[in-house]
Amino acid sequence: MTATISPSPTLEAVDRSSSSSPRLSLAPVGSAPALLDGTWWPRCRDLGAELPSLTAVLDPLWGRITRVTINPTHWPVVPGKVPVAGHVVNVGWFLSEQDPHELLLLSYRMGRWNLLVLPPQTTPVTAAWLMAAASDPLGTSTASWLMEEAARLRMVSETDRAVEAVWDSEGGHEAREPATGPRIPAAPAPLPHQPTGW
Repeated sequence: MTATISPSPTLEAVDRSSSSSPRLSLAPVGSAPALLDGTWWPRCRDLGAELPSLTAVLDPLWGRITRVTINPTHWPVVPGKVPVAGHVVNVGWFLSEQDPHELLLLSYRMGRWNLLVLPPQTTPVTAAWLMAAASDPLGTSTASWLMEEAARLRMVSETDRAVEAVWDSEGGHEAREPATGPRIPAAPAPLPHQPTGW
C-alpha cells in the first residue's frame, strides 16, 4: 500500500517544503508493487531528530510505524528506540542485508515499505529526479542503482557544461577562420599541359 504526498515531485515542490515537514515523495495509491515505495530526503543524518516528522506523516497513511531498519553505513549514530508522537519506534540495522540508501518501515498491522534515502546535501535538481524515479509505480530499480544513475547523470551534465564553456570561450558559433595563413584550395589546380616526345 502506498500513498501520494506530491503527485509529481518537482523542484518547486522540494523547495517549498517547510523546515519541519519531511521532504517526502511516495508512489501513487494502488500502484503495482515496486522495489521502492518512495523517497525520503532528510535534512541531516540524525535519525533521532528526523524520524518523528517522518512518522507523523506516515502513521495516518500507513498505520502506526513501529519499527524501522537501516544500513548504518550513512548513519553515524543508530539509536535503538526513537520516541515519536505518542509511541516509540524501534530501530534496527543490517549491514550486508540492507541497501545502504534504503529505509525499511514496518507497521504492525499494515505491512512494510521501502524508501530511498537521499543524502541531506543532495542538490534540489538531483533530488527532484530521484524522487520521481523512486516513486515510479512501475519502478524496478534498487536504491543504490538509482543513486549510481544520479551520480552518472550529474557527471555527464558537468562534462557537457565544461565542454560548452570551452566552446564558448573559444568563440563558439561566432568563431571565424583566421584571416592569415595558407588557405587549402577546395580542389587541386589543373596542371599545365606538358608537351610529349622530347
